[in-house]
Amino acid sequence: MSIPEFDPAYGRAVTIADGIARLTANNPSPFTYFGTNGYLVGGEQLIIIDPGPDLAGGLDTWLDIIGGRKVHAIAITHTHIDHSPMAHRLKAAIGAPIAAFGPHRPARPLFEGEINPFAESADMALIPDIVLQDGDTLAAGGIVLEAIHTPGHTANHLAFALQDTPYLFCGDHIMGWSTTIVAPPDGAMGDYMASLEKLLERAESIYLPGHGDIIADARNVVRATRSHRRMREKAILERLAAGDETIDEIVQVIYRTTDPKLHGAAGLSVLAHLEDLVERGRVDTDGPPMLANRYRLPV
Repeated sequence: MSIPEFDPAYGRAVTIADGIARLTANNPSPFTYFGTNGYLVGGEQLIIIDPGPDLAGGLDTWLDIIGGRKVHAIAITHTHIDHSPMAHRLKAAIGAPIAAFGPHRPARPLFEGEINPFAESADMALIPDIVLQDGDTLAAGGIVLEAIHTPGHTANHLAFALQDTPYLFCGDHIMGWSTTIVAPPDGAMGDYMASLEKLLERAESIYLPGHGDIIADARNVVRATRSHRRMREKAILERLAAGDETIDEIVQVIYRTTDPKLHGAAGLSVLAHLEDLVERGRVDTDGPPMLANRYRLPV
């Protein structure tokens, strides 16, 4: 996928549509693109989505852009530290409740002796004031957001559909500039693929992602993402059929054109696919599927 141009307009609210504005945090990185997008939805009465990381000066920027308007809720797509920590500061400043699916948790229980390598990248302190289940709504003035549980990237990931519009705030479930990271134990490939199907059953056609610009052809991007994941699964099965047994061996072949510095992340993606394949009975391994295991096709 070619990386599109994007102007983050740091420190300024960018109008996306009537009643929708974007504020991009100045936290660029290989994992956040130009930074994390937060959104203001509504007019004189607002819902804020993903106010982002707790950066110096960030609270003042948000308060300036809010400008004294009433904020009914601070909605969180998921609890990674580039998306939710500023919510604590905003809540203290303006009194708006935090709404999310729930606290951060891995997608599955940790195996014996396993340490979650992503614990430091999660906002473990966030406990929502409003717990949103799939289909619950938040309202402010004349706008209504519907929460859609979309686990995969994280277990507590939500997307938010703006009622009676084509817009969906998709968090990190779909990104127009890169493939979404799905890495155990925080993420789960089976959940991610099911969430893609769930979005394809919906009518929204324009996605507003957590990183990067508007995704105007959203349904085609979701289908392309599904195809990409299916091709990765097929490639992994082909490598096992060719005699590869370890994740390192698989990565060396199917990610041979990828910067070796990114092979660690690639290995976690392969592990996510292998976890799903083991669960579905298409791949065997001894014990719980982990990075150091050996894998094989069933006899």
